[in-house]
Amino acid sequence: MSLYKRGKTWHTHFYVDGVRYRESLKTSDWREAQGAERKLIASAEAGKIANGKQAIARMSFSEAAEQFLTDRLSRLAPLSVRTEKERAKVVNRTFGAVIVSRIAVADVLEYIRKRKTENIANATVNRELDIIRGVLKKAKRWHLFADEIKPLPLRHGIGRALSYDEKLRLLKVAVSRPEWQTACWAAILALNTTMRGCEIKGLRWRDVDFLGKAVTVRRSKTEAGERLIPLNADALKTVLSLYQRAKQLGEVQLDHYVFPACEAGHIDPSRSQSSWRTAWRNMRAAAGLPKLRFHDLRHHAITELAESQASDSTVMSIAGHVSQKMLAHYSHVRVDAKRKALDSLASRQNTSRAQGYDTNNDTNPTFAAESDSTTSTQVSDLTGFNLVELVGIEPTASSLRTMRSPS
Repeated sequence: MSLYKRGKTWHTHFYVDGVRYRESLKTSDWREAQGAERKLIASAEAGKIANGKQAIARMSFSEAAEQFLTDRLSRLAPLSVRTEKERAKVVNRTFGAVIVSRIAVADVLEYIRKRKTENIANATVNRELDIIRGVLKKAKRWHLFADEIKPLPLRHGIGRALSYDEKLRLLKVAVSRPEWQTACWAAILALNTTMRGCEIKGLRWRDVDFLGKAVTVRRSKTEAGERLIPLNADALKTVLSLYQRAKQLGEVQLDHYVFPACEAGHIDPSRSQSSWRTAWRNMRAAAGLPKLRFHDLRHHAITELAESQASDSTVMSIAGHVSQKMLAHYSHVRVDAKRKALDSLASRQNTSRAQGYDTNNDTNPTFAAESDSTTSTQVSDLTGFNLVELVGIEPTASSLRTMRSPS
């Protein structure tokens, strides 16, 4: 740290975290220069100024964004990097040729207003603001924007659960077309394991324990998502079907993906499938559920676990990360399921009395026979899939019941 004069003006020269700063203090008074130097050093330590040699503030935004994304490569999955590059292209249409140091708060606010007039969702605008924020932070200029540029508000929905009829209809449609086979298998796994789509795509054969009837999620959205999930009868049957398909295509290796990439009819098991979007959209439309997200299948599975009276710790162990808001919702689901169960008892007792039965009788034989017949017919329509029983998970939950899940 040192003060020196150029002409009549004092300048400072100091280092913070190995970075060299050389700044004019814009005063000819030595005491004022000392105070200004101390403030300047404090600002540098807080990351509020760029050093004189830092080139990113003098770059065009497009160049700075490219450098920002390159520096993030080691911390992001390839798909995330690709997605952020696509977002950067959108931002570059406005700021690409602008020098980073010349971007002002008013420019960013105008960008937000423009995107909203184009009916762009708040979540998308926020992701684009992440690019702008990252570049400005790298140029040590974000402190000039932080007080006025805030993320747009989001609606944090926790997803929806299917009704019994909707789930039955979706799965009956899913098995009806060969071209939907992969999306069908993925949907069955999501409904029976709570796995996210990205977790299903990331499964390798080394993650499948056929003897122990379980899969290990090694890479997930969060650290809590890394977990061991028991496979019930339907999930195990699906995994076995996928294994048989893999064997028909060639040698199955541990590093191969359970859902291999397929491009132009060529299957590459060394890469994971990137998407089943087209099949999923066609499948849900055919089932009369055009707004259903694939991620909603995970929420449905968690809802059924909650209805089974599973504890919060059991739900979190199977599903991985579950927010407190979701847990509060599923706690309410438990109470609602109990209330419906008790209400059904009252309605059955009233029906029995009307038909000449009282509470001393065990059941109404006619009603039981009709119920068993209906359920048997519905299950047989699903080509052998027993879509409910969570074998190996305590407590056992039935997802094919006549009581509807909350939607």
